[in-house]
Amino acid sequence: MLRFKLLLFALLGFVFISNSFAQNVPSPKSHFGFDIGEDYKLANYSQSEAYFKKVAEASDRVRLVTIGKTEYGREQPMMIVTAPKNFNDLEKYRQISQSLARAEMTREEAEDLISQGKPVVWIDGGLHANEVVGPHQLIQTLYELASRNDEETLKILEEVIILLVHANPDGMEIMSDWYMRKENPEERDQNIPILYQKYVGHDNNRDFYMNNMSEAENMSRQQYIEWIPQIIYNHHQTGPAGTVVAGPPYRDPFNHVFDPLIITSLDAVGASMINRLHQEDRPGYTRLSGSVFSTWWNGGLRTTPYYHNIIGILTEIIGSPTPSEVPLVPERLIPNNANPYPITPQKWSFQQSIDYSVSLNYAVLNHAVRNGDDLLRNIYLMGRRSIERGQRDTWTMYPKYAEAIEQAYEKNKGTSSQRGYRSGLPSAYYDSVYQDPELRDPRGYVLSADQKDFPTALKFLNALIKSGIQVHKATQSFQLEGRNYPEGSYLVKTAQAFRPHVLDMFEPQNHPNDFMYPGGPPVRPYDAAGWTLAFQMGVEADRVMSAIDGPFEAVPYGKLLVPEAKSIPAGKGYILNIAENNAYLAVNDLFEAGVKVSQLTGDSPDFPAGSFYVDEKGREILAKAGQEYGVYASPVSSTPEKLKDLEQARIGLFDYYGGSMPSGWVRWMLEQFHFDYELVFPKEIDEGDLNDKFDVILFIGPGVPSLDGGSSRYSRGQPEADEIDPRYHHMLGRLTKAKSIPQLKEFVEKGGRIVTVGDATDLAYHFDLPVQDALTELGADGESRPLSSDKYYIPGSVLEMYVDTNHPANYGMGETANILFNRSPVFELSPDASKHGVKAIAWFGEKAPLRSGWAWGQSYLKNGVTAFAAEMGSGEFYAYGPEITFRAQSHGTFKLLFNHLYK
Repeated sequence: MLRFKLLLFALLGFVFISNSFAQNVPSPKSHFGFDIGEDYKLANYSQSEAYFKKVAEASDRVRLVTIGKTEYGREQPMMIVTAPKNFNDLEKYRQISQSLARAEMTREEAEDLISQGKPVVWIDGGLHANEVVGPHQLIQTLYELASRNDEETLKILEEVIILLVHANPDGMEIMSDWYMRKENPEERDQNIPILYQKYVGHDNNRDFYMNNMSEAENMSRQQYIEWIPQIIYNHHQTGPAGTVVAGPPYRDPFNHVFDPLIITSLDAVGASMINRLHQEDRPGYTRLSGSVFSTWWNGGLRTTPYYHNIIGILTEIIGSPTPSEVPLVPERLIPNNANPYPITPQKWSFQQSIDYSVSLNYAVLNHAVRNGDDLLRNIYLMGRRSIERGQRDTWTMYPKYAEAIEQAYEKNKGTSSQRGYRSGLPSAYYDSVYQDPELRDPRGYVLSADQKDFPTALKFLNALIKSGIQVHKATQSFQLEGRNYPEGSYLVKTAQAFRPHVLDMFEPQNHPNDFMYPGGPPVRPYDAAGWTLAFQMGVEADRVMSAIDGPFEAVPYGKLLVPEAKSIPAGKGYILNIAENNAYLAVNDLFEAGVKVSQLTGDSPDFPAGSFYVDEKGREILAKAGQEYGVYASPVSSTPEKLKDLEQARIGLFDYYGGSMPSGWVRWMLEQFHFDYELVFPKEIDEGDLNDKFDVILFIGPGVPSLDGGSSRYSRGQPEADEIDPRYHHMLGRLTKAKSIPQLKEFVEKGGRIVTVGDATDLAYHFDLPVQDALTELGADGESRPLSSDKYYIPGSVLEMYVDTNHPANYGMGETANILFNRSPVFELSPDASKHGVKAIAWFGEKAPLRSGWAWGQSYLKNGVTAFAAEMGSGEFYAYGPEITFRAQSHGTFKLLFNHLYK
């Protein structure tokens, strides 16, 4: 009895101490001055960062760390939240999570680690800064976990390591400050004048296999190198009309390189989430076909995890600090598997969205509590199976293989006794594909050190390394499958835990034909259908199909590669090979130092036309390029013939109010390659005298007015000048057919150069050039109209085009190039186009051009022109239909832009 009383007093004392401690954790209202979720109120990042620090100082459940700098130089925070005692073994839990994910151990060793480990759950918010629920639910979730002492919260803290990550501090500061700038709450808006990520705005969620942006690299390091969580929960907005929130499980298709446990694990977590809401009588959760989200695409914060055996969760929820409404959508009122518990039309507050989000977080965390061992076990099993698949002959079940079986059956049907579809096909048809050695998955890929642009190959490898892929380096020359490779070449084995990501970066994506019904319109993929990074970057990678052995050493996980530093021999002058993208970087450094640069206008025995010549005065700068950029200038004993002196062009890059993402990517590219540029907005174009300021103006993607004189279909609302800070006034306005087009035409005719990409190529029609849209057909009324989507449809995919290597715009390119094609323009030149100075400089050939993704109706592309040059007065106009600068990933076509930036 005495022992029981002592125990009771001890427990009461613990509860008293816990409650007293909890009261020391500052509430959001005590810090911000309002409750999180209060209508018309947003916290900015500076305020949030201060709150994170306060909570970490007050609570022994929270440790605040920085994971790196943002593009604007802010610290990007991660809050590690768990029971106080778990911090004593935090490094052990991190190493267990990391080790199980890499799966470099036996099952018995794994089970021992599982018994010692704890599941790790990542929850983020704020990636898209206009989706303001995300960062604010993060604040509220931190407070709940740090202050609550209910049984559920204490159990979560006991059993789970939680990583709360702010995905875009810069964007929160920009968006919140803008929204709160007006005193009258009802006048507040989110129509910010600039992108909410320094360069790429909304596309910051399109960077997670490339990791160009600092924020993406910071988060990927934690996700795939340091912590490797079992669950990554990525909060977004907004839910489909007539619902509150869209979440897992997601619609088909899913990518064929995944382990099946990824898909079924998504089902399990999704069940926990929707059940929690239904238990709390919170309607409006939609899933499966109820939303557009699938698990096909790689590159997003929640989709790239799938390729690393991590459960990636996305929710898209409604809500705004400005009160809104759930609209009436009649078909959403019918309960079905996609919408089991419909929500009725009603007013909706910001607070409700915060409450839903916190509840969903708790659902995910409770799932980790109940299934912790399985989460740890499953990530190990998926990784181990990946390693084993990479060590033996394996065939991925692509749609094209099923089609090959069907075609073989149809071809032979009637020639012998065949069973029909109802009873299945003879197994010989299966064996004809899935025993065909030519169709096996590779055991690895070799990137030879002697390829034409090895520095770009290193950038490709670094993109893999940032995603947790292990790379091996050859310590001496070697031979594989009959080919000799030099020392310093690199090997990427598929026998590693993240094999799905390796295959996805090297191999073509085979998107299934996906139509609403036979003969009907296509179902649009969520983002791209094909993206193979090795193709986009123009990397030369040899597929290795047999067992791999050789003089290879593993590069430590997460250690980025740097080019080998080499000194430059003395010479009378030097040549930089234009085949290497980093040659442009060296050339711009030479210009910055005041060194003269010339260009070869014809081929030489050792260098292609367009290569750069520098006399001995440039040796110091070239030595730096050899040390830092991997660009090794070749000495020559005499000045080459056929040289053209180069100058830096004065570059204008078109942008508009609110910011263009395609233009933003090019801003980043130009800075990476040391090109000077100025942004040019519609008002400045309308003022004229453009030749006094620029030699070349770049139009990348949207912003050109429609041919009937209306606004670009990408145009967005703009405020009145007196409503915004004067520093943004120069950004206001739009290009117009009446005022802007004449000024641009005058700029070219007076000797300027305009380069257009994607939708911006509509300028060709405004200029009345002898070209037309190749993707049209005549209707019954004799009028030309775009091809219908049931005949022709190509979402984001990688295609192959032919290139005129003799044209200066294409210097450094090969005879063919892989391009990212995203419902891109294709042209047909008029028969007399050459008489008017218009010439095709890139085109599709006779064969189907698809290399990766999905292309329906490829026959319509036959011989279509993808790029052309036009003489206009004393100047030049260039049109590139494909996305030659796509998200700063398509290094293989960067030269098509860079060649225009000198004069």
